[in-house]
Amino acid sequence: MRRLLIFLLVVLAAAPSHAMVRIKDIASLQGVRDNQLVGYGLVLGLKGSGDSLRNSPFTEQSLQSMLDSLGVNVRDSRLRTRNVAAVVVTAEMPAFIGKGSRVDVSVASLGDATSLAGGTLIATPLLGADGRIYAVAQGAVAVSGFAEAGQAESLTQGIPTAGRVPNGALIEQNIPARFANIPNLVLELNNPDFRTAVRITDAINRHARQRYGKAVAKERDYRTVDLTPPGKISLTRFVAEIEALRVQPDQSAKVVIDERTGTVVIGREVQISTVAITHGNLTVRITETPEVSQPSPFSQNGETVTVPRTYVDAQQEGGQLAFVGGTDLPTLVRGLNRIGLKPTGIIAILQAIKTAGALQADLIIQ
Repeated sequence: MRRLLIFLLVVLAAAPSHAMVRIKDIASLQGVRDNQLVGYGLVLGLKGSGDSLRNSPFTEQSLQSMLDSLGVNVRDSRLRTRNVAAVVVTAEMPAFIGKGSRVDVSVASLGDATSLAGGTLIATPLLGADGRIYAVAQGAVAVSGFAEAGQAESLTQGIPTAGRVPNGALIEQNIPARFANIPNLVLELNNPDFRTAVRITDAINRHARQRYGKAVAKERDYRTVDLTPPGKISLTRFVAEIEALRVQPDQSAKVVIDERTGTVVIGREVQISTVAITHGNLTVRITETPEVSQPSPFSQNGETVTVPRTYVDAQQEGGQLAFVGGTDLPTLVRGLNRIGLKPTGIIAILQAIKTAGALQADLIIQ
């Protein structure tokens, strides 16, 4: 069965060339970041879809330790429950979050459980990279996938062994950091580019000269821009004003190809030198039409047999030469569409154009 390829031509920055974006959408303040937390816990209340304790000894040990802490001694007993699953719990702790706040957590099965649907995560400490406990997670697990099976057929949709607990983690300890104590204010670009860094610096300084009477920004390199607080307002208000300014980001010319899905992404700055292209498709059709051969009437030794019959037909459709080239993205897209190719053909042509040296962009194949 032939795999259906979906051709998706996504135009990066397809808005007009004068489109402006906020600085907060293309850059972030260095040092203001999330912190990853991880923990190990148990999900209870599963409907026979949990870990088999014989194949997952760590689940049995965790269950025994939990019951011991609650005053139930089961060390000498062999547990046979299938309503428990060992899970790894992960969360992201936002910057400057306070004690008592809540964040979402993700839960993923660690053993051979088949589904976490209907389960409840019990109190699970979440640790940071330094080994300290920063939050405790607990709550009902929400699972989007499901897995059902009968005697002769099974149906699975999504991933039933992973889920989320909305607002499931309670922050127990603050990260020792304050916004006012940041030694240097540095903007870091999400997509590093020298021209974009210069445009951000110029936009900030134009605003600062009108508002504070002096320049407060200086580009350091293609990734970072240094900021000098004016001292007349708080750092929070200063950063809020800077992030609201709009600039026109620049981007390098790139073409991204995903051959598995037939996806082609062409950036706005991509150009192709004028080339002549032809592309022919070879189609091979194989048809099986078996025939039944029967013996003559009243034959003593004959028997009915199936005789295979195979027909092979090959057709190659020739393509006409077409000129493709353009100094802007709309012209390039019209040239490629004029050839009328399928996704595999577009991908092959782009690779050939790059080999010929006519594609003025980076070709990234995933």
